Amino acid sequence: MKNHKRLLALGAAAVMTATLFAGCGPKENGGSTNEPNSGAEGTDYKIAVVPKMTNIGWFQRMEDGVEAYNADNGTNYVYRGSAEGADQAGVVEQLLAEDWDAICVVPFDSESLAPVLEKARDQGIVVITHEASSMDPKYFDYDVEAFVNADYGTHFAEELAELAGGEGKYIQFVGDLNSVSHNEWCDAADEYFAANTNMTNAGRFETGDDTTSSYNQTKELLQANPDIVAIQGSASTDVVGAAQAVEELGLTGKVAVVGTSMTSIARQFVESDTIATFSVWDPAEAGKAMIEMAIAVLDAKAAGTELDTSALSLNAAGYDTLTPDADVPTVLYGNARVDVTKDNLDDYDF
Repeated sequence: MKNHKRLLALGAAAVMTATLFAGCGPKENGGSTNEPNSGAEGTDYKIAVVPKMTNIGWFQRMEDGVEAYNADNGTNYVYRGSAEGADQAGVVEQLLAEDWDAICVVPFDSESLAPVLEKARDQGIVVITHEASSMDPKYFDYDVEAFVNADYGTHFAEELAELAGGEGKYIQFVGDLNSVSHNEWCDAADEYFAANTNMTNAGRFETGDDTTSSYNQTKELLQANPDIVAIQGSASTDVVGAAQAVEELGLTGKVAVVGTSMTSIARQFVESDTIATFSVWDPAEAGKAMIEMAIAVLDAKAAGTELDTSALSLNAAGYDTLTPDADVPTVLYGNARVDVTKDNLDDYDF
């Protein structure tokens, strides 16, 4: 296992004093039921990973990744959240009273979460985000993205435009109207449609990452607007609910459905050709990448050095190399997108 604190490596020729450990060492365990690992020498950090919500398959998969990381490294980093995305800011607020070294978070509502993340950074807590590249960088130390968000949204638009023949209306679903990544994908798709097709946007709708919501809204919208020919989903559940409605209305092959999802929830609709394709990145690997990023930042702080991201690998699939954003170098892009069709469903069975 890596020595995550690495403070013992500082000034190896000298003996560290008790005072130095008190000033720079890890925070003491607070005795909660989610105690962080303290390691054989008390050298591990206290790190929490906070998902958008805990009750959907996507973030249950991320929890699997955190647990796998702990098992592989002998750590006990904490995964903590709420079943409701609207409660996320409150979850992080509670963490601020518990003396953490780092908080890794996937924002649900960036507007409500931003002031809480600002408090965290003011307290000296390292903040690592995911799916938050367009947030003001003052709210995070680093944001780790699976890919360039504009490219991801453009990909969906290209697929939908081809399936629809470049004509007709399309609708878009986002988990939350303040979700940074979801809106970036949709904005990029809008730009592609406007520049390359005769397709027009019939609306962007919020689902709360809930399958029933996307199902109900899709059914109502398609019945009221028979000229809708394409649906773009952002949350993993969006295309599943939309596909169910499309099938029930007998519109498979007439209304194209493309977006983000997972094989575990979308398989039947891909096999029936209602979902033409979906894209995914493994949330388990994203969870691992955030932890590794937090450790890298904390190590650099402990050493009193600048973090060099140019050669940084986060030891997670899709994040072995990172590309800094040209304008905001603390936003780092991996290459973790996978496009799934009937031909490769079994290769990404999570």
